[in-house]
Amino acid sequence: MKKLVVFTGAGISQESGIKTFRDSGGLWEDYNISDVCSPEAWKKDPELVLEFYNKRRKQALEAKPNRGHEIIAELEKHFDVQIITQNIDDLHERAGSTNVLHLHGEITKARSVGTEKVQTIGNKPIFLNDLCNSGFQLRPHIVWFGEDVPNMLIAEDIVKTADIFLIIGSSLNVYPAAGLVYQAPEDCPKYLVDPSIDIEAKSINNLTMINEKATIGLAIVASILEKEYL
Repeated sequence: MKKLVVFTGAGISQESGIKTFRDSGGLWEDYNISDVCSPEAWKKDPELVLEFYNKRRKQALEAKPNRGHEIIAELEKHFDVQIITQNIDDLHERAGSTNVLHLHGEITKARSVGTEKVQTIGNKPIFLNDLCNSGFQLRPHIVWFGEDVPNMLIAEDIVKTADIFLIIGSSLNVYPAAGLVYQAPEDCPKYLVDPSIDIEAKSINNLTMINEKATIGLAIVASILEKEYL
């Protein structure tokens, strides 16, 4: 069974109604990114940070997996699928995918600021003085701007083993995650699905570019994979 590594960005969740900070009319417009998404913001005003992520959690859990998420889950019938995602929602899991690595954390989990222990909170909000069992404040289990990405080395090792590499909903502009494509074997077929493809992507070996939103582009890729490998 071929190893299919799928790297997903904000574009796939966007079609489920989860907007990014680059979109107009979304949750981010009510906040300055530097005030809610960094260790400095947490030190300055943890209550504001918790308020923001409580809203994001509610938004994410109200969203439903779209056809793009479902297609990726269905590919597990024919491929050894490993998802690496920049997204903090659980839409891949709810669509039925079983192997998902979250690079930037998970909105349904909280982390102790003292022990770093992670716990699942589901749809529960986090407030000031919500403590872990050891008595430390809980924070969102999210990688903020300026923090290390703990799962990056794991992701790189996964990509190095890919027989096929599929990138969905990412313009390959956000590093370090965008550099994962260069970890894939040179002869590995690569597919990039995004409405806005960076000019630099055109220099990547064995890359097929599909300028479509995730749901449409994934249907195209699934058809190609079916003809090529099944």
